[in-house]
Amino acid sequence: MSFKNLQLIKPIYRAIVDKNYTYPTPIQEATIPVVLEGKDVIASAQTGTGKTAAFALPILQRLFHKQETPKKGKKIRALIVSPTRELAAQIGENIKSYSTYTTLKSTVIFGGTSIDQQKDILKKGVDILIATPGRLLDLHKQELLNLSFVETLVLDEADLMLDMGFIDDVRKIERLCPEDKQLLLFSATMPDKVAELANTILKDPVRIQIAEVLSTSKNIEQALFYVPKQSKIELCLHLLRHQYTGSILIFRRTKHGVDKLENTLLKNDFKVASLHGDKTQSERQTALNKFKNNYVSILIATDVAARGIDIKNLDTVINFDIPNIPETYIHRIGRTGRAGENGGAVSFCSADEKRYLAAIQKVMQKVIPVVSEHPYQLDPDAQPEIHRKKGSKYRKGRKSEGSKKNKKRWY
Repeated sequence: MSFKNLQLIKPIYRAIVDKNYTYPTPIQEATIPVVLEGKDVIASAQTGTGKTAAFALPILQRLFHKQETPKKGKKIRALIVSPTRELAAQIGENIKSYSTYTTLKSTVIFGGTSIDQQKDILKKGVDILIATPGRLLDLHKQELLNLSFVETLVLDEADLMLDMGFIDDVRKIERLCPEDKQLLLFSATMPDKVAELANTILKDPVRIQIAEVLSTSKNIEQALFYVPKQSKIELCLHLLRHQYTGSILIFRRTKHGVDKLENTLLKNDFKVASLHGDKTQSERQTALNKFKNNYVSILIATDVAARGIDIKNLDTVINFDIPNIPETYIHRIGRTGRAGENGGAVSFCSADEKRYLAAIQKVMQKVIPVVSEHPYQLDPDAQPEIHRKKGSKYRKGRKSEGSKKNKKRWY
């Protein structure tokens, strides 16, 4: 099937031709006709499968057909809620390009940037609003936006939204919109808490699941390095110098870990940028732009900061820290090997991460190939080097527990 078969109107079809779209992805093929019919949808598909176009194209078409010239400016008729600033910005860019040949207006609002400019845009009126939950509710509390005209509400990356603690905000936003709205819920995975949310807010939804949510692309060559925790940075430097080149995304579990690795790589003359939640929105956008435009070849990020970001031509993903949730591993490595291209996924596993690795391989039903020849080998029988005093939650090597200073994150 081609996009010609999806009954898209000429202005929208022309825009996707400009972007060299020819054939819809499975999630687009299954979702677009249902959204055009006005039905509620709950859909799950892996990151990078084209979910944004799956909801954006039919929403634009429905709004285009019902356009009016209101006397008091445009009303918000479609609301898209995204968990992160970067994902919201990315959705906004896509919608602007899809609506090039229409008069539909859209804007993006999120925290970490000046609120005044966002207020001015909203006063002029938009058809489509893309927002993160916090800034959206803040502006609504200030009576600077009205959600009572919303015809379609989209909750994107719902699993991450709930993981980040936005469940109450999401429910409040849903209640602020009209009861008879169309509601579309998209999620990379469908854990129980997402299913429970969907059951309470969607009305007779069409359920769409594309392939196995927890599967990896055949185009990704995976490799596993067993390495002592204290030798991970040395191994990373070794591989970056001698084996892995091109565009590389490195995941670390903590913000502190991101900063530590970034400083080390910069001292070793690598061109690096980083993303994590403590950086301002301006800093995060600058880092992402540098990476996308090849001013730096390495981007280091936490999972939350990087979720949903679309980075083209990514050569390698490095899991510096093994994630403790199998789905996270799938999301991470799924950023490479897209659109038929080949990619690499490298993982560093220390003794205390073996249980995480076992869970990942069980879910994938696949054993990740081990690279046995490298200079920083882990003893196969090594056990996690964790020593605890009775009643203490701190690791060996920490100072006494009485000082407030000692309660900072150890990692």
